Amino acid sequence: MSRSRIPYCRRSASVLREEQGSALVEFAITLPLLVVFIVGIYDFSGAFNTKQKIEHAAQLGAIVAGAQPTNDLDPLNANPDSLQPVVTVIFNSLAADGVLPLANQGTCKTPVAATSNALLTWNYQISGCSSVATDHLSIVINRGAVPGGGPPVAVGTSVQVSYPYHWRFNSAIQLLFPGASYAAVTTLTEIATVHNQT
Repeated sequence: MSRSRIPYCRRSASVLREEQGSALVEFAITLPLLVVFIVGIYDFSGAFNTKQKIEHAAQLGAIVAGAQPTNDLDPLNANPDSLQPVVTVIFNSLAADGVLPLANQGTCKTPVAATSNALLTWNYQISGCSSVATDHLSIVINRGAVPGGGPPVAVGTSVQVSYPYHWRFNSAIQLLFPGASYAAVTTLTEIATVHNQT
């Protein structure tokens, strides 16, 4: 009886080693995919969170802009005083929410004047708020917006806020394919419109 048990034990031991080996191979194959999924979930949630913060800043800016006086709004005026609180509120909101990592350091501060203006639209560009030199915060304020477009016509203020989001997915892609490069940047843009109060 003891002779028949020995071959059976050897066979079961070799089967067990084969199963452990195949489990190790399966784990080695699925681990990089699992890491890619986890980084992807983290990255998409970060982009969504940043988008929400930009939307909040645009809404705050629109509320403040709608309450500002319109007596200094002249297309020839490159820097109306009534728009400075709007830009400051947007900048401070994004700085407090951590969207602008280098806020109020060096060149990253609220602008004194718009970079361009046309009719009742002013464009502010703020740079130096990120470690990437090409990143800039764009704020476009239109004090002559017509919400809805149909009668009765009500003049409002439209505030557009744009800021780039850098995806962190590249590190996970390099885990699967060493040497691969995926450094995508998406500009997140949000627009809020309110009726002018004055």
